[in-house]
Amino acid sequence: MNKSTDIHWYPLRVTYSRELLLKEFLDSDGVENFIPMRYEYVKKGDRKIRKLVPVVHNLVFVHTSLERIECIKQSPGFSLVVRYIIDRETHQPLIIPEVQMRSFIAVSGSYEEQIVYLDPEITALQKGDRVHITGGIFEGVEGIILRVKGDRRIAVCIQGVMAVATAYVHPSLIEKIED
Repeated sequence: MNKSTDIHWYPLRVTYSRELLLKEFLDSDGVENFIPMRYEYVKKGDRKIRKLVPVVHNLVFVHTSLERIECIKQSPGFSLVVRYIIDRETHQPLIIPEVQMRSFIAVSGSYEEQIVYLDPEITALQKGDRVHITGGIFEGVEGIILRVKGDRRIAVCIQGVMAVATAYVHPSLIEKIED
């Protein structure tokens, strides 16, 4: 296997809040990518407007090879803007496992207001069972069960980057994953 041509999910830092500009460039180039978004109310004049904005500014998840990312970094306008998030143990660009990223997209891909984004340290400190959701809108998602704001939720963590928790999930839709 050639590490530079293998396709994985990579989280990238994008400086100067240009994440939506990078997304537009990647979309036009046919590169799969994801930015967690949510609705916010922004005041414009004396009116409040509901606007879709990134949950975390300067963060884009890209599904491609390191070789392709290097080409993107050399593209006009992105040479000083795009940076890897480095794994502290291996000192290599952080790779997100496919299953983990698909679960993360399934939860954070909806713009539902009941979704709660968490700091990864919060979920790392909680002792929870690994579970699989068997039905409902989050069917197929794998994560850790924990209590957030008084409700039982499933947290999907991307180690060292961020975590997202589902809305309340009924216990009948949760199946424990045995190690």
